Amino acid sequence: MPVRTFEITSGEPVEMRCAASLSEASALVPPGAYSTLRTHGGDGVVAFAHHLRRLEDSAAAQGRPGRLDAVAARTGLAAAVAAAGHAESRVRLTWAPPHLFAAIEPFEPLPAALYEAGVSCVTVPVRRHDPRTKDTRFLETARVAYGALPPETHEGLLVGEDGALLEGLSSNFFAVAAGILHTEEERALAGITRTLVLEAARGVLPLATTALRLDQLREATEAFLTSASRGILPVVRVDDVRIGTGRPGPITAELRRRFDEIIARETEPL
Repeated sequence: MPVRTFEITSGEPVEMRCAASLSEASALVPPGAYSTLRTHGGDGVVAFAHHLRRLEDSAAAQGRPGRLDAVAARTGLAAAVAAAGHAESRVRLTWAPPHLFAAIEPFEPLPAALYEAGVSCVTVPVRRHDPRTKDTRFLETARVAYGALPPETHEGLLVGEDGALLEGLSSNFFAVAAGILHTEEERALAGITRTLVLEAARGVLPLATTALRLDQLREATEAFLTSASRGILPVVRVDDVRIGTGRPGPITAELRRRFDEIIARETEPL
């Protein structure tokens, strides 16, 4: 199904040319900052104001400051989502001051089997220019990297100069070792889903805001990816290293349960 793209700057969606994918849709609009979200219940979203702030912060870090009209953005996106007409939508917002665009495709959840069995990841020789900003210019880099992943591999993981497992091409990465939850703080994008997962982890296990290094990966008992489309997705292998028992673990399951409760509580209609 084609991806429909709208300019929603003024609160009234103006449809642009359709595209075959979100990557192609991003190429139809000017370079800028982006943020990806999904709907819940048709027109419900989580942390919409946070998405807008991240767009502003990312654009400013690119040297393109600008203020979004929150009311117009919400009104325009609601109308665009309704026009797209999907049961659930996946949306990529692009902020190229002073223009705001929304590319919309049907949201298709990952197969339940991936959550039950876990997924495999590999490390990739990719670096993000600036971890403070979601820059649309990185999307083409990620697209090429995804095309080069081995078969049956779900995600590519970016590695720091010190060997730290920083984040995925389109996700954040977490690992549990010695009863502590590890995730990179300084050199990875501060994903909105990541923030909600950290909230879910409070009271479950302590947090270390430093990532595990590749040479520490065998110490991990569990690992998972987070993103708006994935939620919390268990990881059972990275490169040739099996994580824990090779099956999703109990901490990941508990965090998924708590995360789903937060999503249900925080979802609000556009």
